[in-house]
Amino acid sequence: MSILLIAIAVFMIAASFVAIESKDLLSAVLILGLVSLLSAVLFIFLQAPDVAMAEASIGAALTTAVFIFAIRKTERFEKDEEDK
Repeated sequence: MSILLIAIAVFMIAASFVAIESKDLLSAVLILGLVSLLSAVLFIFLQAPDVAMAEASIGAALTTAVFIFAIRKTERFEKDEEDK
């Protein structure tokens, strides 16, 4: 079981670095939503189901949805570069 926990933690760290290096905001938000979902899975394995439910509902679902909504309402930088 500890190998699985370590694998999840390593994948979370790797995905965080991918999100930081991502040039596209939408893909970065989706990757961070995945990190939050993996965090909820990690909390389940650590026997903290109440924290896992809060992380999954607020961190993975609500925050990701708000970020995507905000990105869709703003003009994307890539569109300006294509017009020039």
